[in-house]
Amino acid sequence: MATDTGGLESTEQFSRISRTTGTIFKYTLLAGTLVGIVALGILLLYVANDAIQPLTADPGWYLVFFATFVLPTVAVGWYLNQTSGVAFSTGITTIGMLLVGTIFAAGISTVFIDVVYPLMWFAYFVAFAVPIAFAIGLSRSDFEIPFLGWLGITVLTFGASLVLVPYGILRLLYIPTNGMSIALTFGSVAALAGRSYVSKRWDEERTANIAAGIILLVTILSPFVGAFTGIGAVPAPILTTMALVPVGLYVADTVAHRPENNVGLALPVAIIGGALLGAFLVDVLSFAGPQSWLDWGFVTGNSSSTAADAGLYPAIVGSVLLMFVVSLVSFPLGVGAAVYLEEYAPDNKLTRIVTINVSNLAGVPSVVYGLLGAGVFVTYLGPGIPVLPPAIANPLGLTPIYVAGNLFGSGTIVVGGLALSLLILPIIIISSQEAIRAVPNNMRQASYGMGATQWQTVKNVVLPRAFPGILTGTILGLGRAVGETAPLIMIGAAAIAPVPRTFESVVAAMPMQIYVWAGEFATPEFFNRVVPAGVIVLLVAMLAMNSVAIALRNKYQKEG
Repeated sequence: MATDTGGLESTEQFSRISRTTGTIFKYTLLAGTLVGIVALGILLLYVANDAIQPLTADPGWYLVFFATFVLPTVAVGWYLNQTSGVAFSTGITTIGMLLVGTIFAAGISTVFIDVVYPLMWFAYFVAFAVPIAFAIGLSRSDFEIPFLGWLGITVLTFGASLVLVPYGILRLLYIPTNGMSIALTFGSVAALAGRSYVSKRWDEERTANIAAGIILLVTILSPFVGAFTGIGAVPAPILTTMALVPVGLYVADTVAHRPENNVGLALPVAIIGGALLGAFLVDVLSFAGPQSWLDWGFVTGNSSSTAADAGLYPAIVGSVLLMFVVSLVSFPLGVGAAVYLEEYAPDNKLTRIVTINVSNLAGVPSVVYGLLGAGVFVTYLGPGIPVLPPAIANPLGLTPIYVAGNLFGSGTIVVGGLALSLLILPIIIISSQEAIRAVPNNMRQASYGMGATQWQTVKNVVLPRAFPGILTGTILGLGRAVGETAPLIMIGAAAIAPVPRTFESVVAAMPMQIYVWAGEFATPEFFNRVVPAGVIVLLVAMLAMNSVAIALRNKYQKEG
């Protein structure tokens, strides 16, 4: 019997060639990835070295922190990673929540310190809370009220509270201090959120009520603690509600429901305790630390044309206010457009053209959006929003009417926020479309089969499943917006500006400030010290936003 050895040899040769090619391709990709990561790491180390100046510290300073901070952290982390990866993840999550919450609390605190008057914030918060609480109670009552009647009562309650609370009843009953104004408003929201979280996790209303009371009490006491420790009466409640409360709830949930992961909490204890112990010892032993340009004075200092006096605080406040405007504009518009295009728009030529153009707009250079913002918002809306445009008013012999003119001046926060919103709007639309498209169609059909309308299906089925992707795309878009410079240059943002007090103020954002320092003030001290310090602050802000996107995506994916 003849054997076809030629065919077997050909098959073995083909398999050997295929495996060789695949192996080469795999390791080529690995090498490319490693080169990119190593190059980025070297660049960041170079920038951090210029900003922090680590070699200027005393050797004893390094020895103390190595013994109290580095060594215990590495030992605890290695032990947790070897014994229980889940416990190690618990420790990393705890310290990450604390760091990111602290960063966001610092950013929000700047708004209430320099822009928003806390007492007025408290007044309008109460004015909004009264009708909301009334509407919720009315909706849960046994009264048979038509929808229009329910809506009318709610609107009247809102109007009355908006007039009476800030200007009448509040002034007669209670006038809180600035710190207490923040504590009562942030604390009440945190207490409600904590109550909802504990109610879902523990399934006990009494425990949830106790947790809400503890959160509210701790937040109310935080202004006194903040004033005593030097943190400040206004930042302390914000720090409590945005960093300490979430970490406390997470730790309590771990202890109660995942006791096998309790050992992971040793990692944040080692990190925080080691850092505090090291700081105490170097102070007692008088060991000098690095002569860093990135210090508290740089973060809280005002802008200056002198490197020794240069600070980033006005630019930080400007970036926070810009992101507030961008979030307020781009998120509802982007998600709304994505929902319409995916769920409501007919599949015709016009819809396909719109979808293609949205995809193309995502690749347009940012300077083009800056020019668009300058042309539309500054040039056309600079005098104000035309209630009766000149093209209609002049032929009729009337005077054109404009409102909100100061908001659309050159370089204001509103104009900068709108220009950056145009920049990231295509990104949010595309990411939201992809997230909505990923929801299985059989879930929609099941909802329709149970008698739900299209709006109910979108609200109760599609959006909850697509929310992780929508949120991730939105925060990544905001991360790009916070680092953009070209649109701000085009709309006339200031090179050096004081701390903005209103949304009509001219803005000086972090990337714009860094650009000016590197260009107009390109002295060795600015270029080699101040600019790297500003870059580190900007990178920390962007990484914090991206980490929130990753954490929220993972959370909602697990819940889904």
